[in-house]
Amino acid sequence: MRKVTESIKQMWLADAIGIRRFLREEDGIGVVEIILILVVLVALVLIFKNQISDIVSGAFDAISEDSEGIMGD
Repeated sequence: MRKVTESIKQMWLADAIGIRRFLREEDGIGVVEIILILVVLVALVLIFKNQISDIVSGAFDAISEDSEGIMGD
């Protein structure tokens, strides 16, 4: 049991060191990249709005039909 506890402590310390290193790292995604990704996602949603609405409506229709079958209404 002591070996298990020690190995868990070592794993936790290794994870903590890795998290600290990650948080100190200055490289990464900048604000501009995040904004560009959001713009692309919004554009895709606007382009495929009708198809997305059809898929969601179909899913909710299927869910309501299945729930009516289960509930016996």
